[in-house]
Amino acid sequence: MKRSVKKQLSWLFTLLFLVSCSTVPITGRKQLRIIPSDQMLATSFQQYDTFIKENKVITRGPQAAMVQRVGQRIQLAVEKYFADHNLSGQLQNYEWEFKLVENEQVNAWCMPGGKVVVYSGILSTAKDDNGLAVVLGHEIAHAVAGHGNERMSQGLLANMGGMALQTALENKSAETRQLWMQAFGIGANVGVLLPFSRLHEGEADHLGLIFMAMAGYDPREAVAFWQRMNTLNPGAAPPEILSTHPADENRIRSIQKLLPEAMEYYQNSNPES
Repeated sequence: MKRSVKKQLSWLFTLLFLVSCSTVPITGRKQLRIIPSDQMLATSFQQYDTFIKENKVITRGPQAAMVQRVGQRIQLAVEKYFADHNLSGQLQNYEWEFKLVENEQVNAWCMPGGKVVVYSGILSTAKDDNGLAVVLGHEIAHAVAGHGNERMSQGLLANMGGMALQTALENKSAETRQLWMQAFGIGANVGVLLPFSRLHEGEADHLGLIFMAMAGYDPREAVAFWQRMNTLNPGAAPPEILSTHPADENRIRSIQKLLPEAMEYYQNSNPES
């Protein structure tokens, strides 16, 4: 009986993948997205507004100014990249916002529609504009690559029988909000930015390097940032095979392989570099 159910679920996932397949910008990977973009954005804005009302937003001071400054430069780079590749329609109805929230967690996230939150606890590790650009490039890459939609789609299929997002919100609001929080890394543990798969993390690293480089930030700083992240809780991370995140050493090696491509974008944005 269990085997039959598993087989049916396997067929369901395959069928939905075939009829709901989308392509990740830049990498070209095929992904499952069953939630319409307009519904994803509407839910994102609602969940974001709820979060902002429930948390203390820092609006003044040099750290808040840095979040605004770096965020807006990354935003412009993303919009330029998408325009250059005839993908601007995928950013339609984005309403970008960059907020600094008082929270000691080492975390940041970006919801669909460009709703970006940086926790104050990550700033000591980011250190400066370049370090924060690593973080924001990575988080915004998750959003524009549709990773949250993909995660929510998988969660709705696995946990709620494939019901539509609006139906899930109406009938199982608590469970759906928890699924949303998990999908977008809200409340992630110290030292972990987002609970995405290693595949998603690699894509976000790749895209994030390009976006920060186009914004005029040195992508080589990503290596130093992840080295600092690696010292936050040394020895406490699980083996990579048991983790959704790549081990920091492997992530750094992967980033180093991507640097020549990112440096071309950086040199184009800084001809004298």
